[in-house]
Amino acid sequence: MSDAPSEPPGPEAPRRSRTVHRFRNYFLTGLVIAAPLFLTIYLTWAFIVWIDSWVTPVIPMAYNPNTYLPFEIPGFGLIVAILFLTLLGFLTANFIGRRLVSWGEYILGRMPIVRNIHGGLKQIFETVLSSRAKSFQTVGLIEYPRKGLWSLVFIASKTRGEVSHRLDAPDDPMISVFLPTTPNPTSGFLLFVRESEVLHLDMSVEEGAKLVISAGLVTPEYELDEEGRPVGRRPRAVGIVDDRRHERSGGGAG
Repeated sequence: MSDAPSEPPGPEAPRRSRTVHRFRNYFLTGLVIAAPLFLTIYLTWAFIVWIDSWVTPVIPMAYNPNTYLPFEIPGFGLIVAILFLTLLGFLTANFIGRRLVSWGEYILGRMPIVRNIHGGLKQIFETVLSSRAKSFQTVGLIEYPRKGLWSLVFIASKTRGEVSHRLDAPDDPMISVFLPTTPNPTSGFLLFVRESEVLHLDMSVEEGAKLVISAGLVTPEYELDEEGRPVGRRPRAVGIVDDRRHERSGGGAG
């Protein structure tokens, strides 16, 4: 007995496949929109609650509105902390405040272990928060950990002090770069490389951070015009090596 010829698949199978594919795309689109929004709200709320848990118990009950209201006011401790830090900065700006701060730092400097912790933390905060300090301005690529492999780095500044004295070449100075790790760009390695070995990029520091955090999944857009220039981007800053040559030439006065 011969087998009956198999019937061709009906239109239901392609329609079902398209429906599943469309459902998958809708789900992923919703996930991309909701996940960052939810994480942002969650982290912001967790930060506010954490500050409140530290500051609110210190506030006298007479000035704490949570003792009069049947519900707690979220963020009240954060507001008090901001006002306190602002007042502290205002008081330390005058002569008496500076003397008190110097006296307190002198006492901390006499403590063997505490002085190292305090000195290191103070230097970090002054470097990060001081308006006079230069943060990362440009992004670059270096061949690391070997030739042929490129790593993204944030360019800090030209080297100074003993490192500059021992490593600088006459026309090729050393610069300090920070090589971040993925997906946490706050950790990484401090490297000293020659200016000629750094490939400067046009992307901003924020775009470079997104590239590191996403492990290369979020790539900044990069378009060129008819003349081969980047579209919609500011001109790249003058290289550090050019600044060094400008200084050695006496500022280019003429």
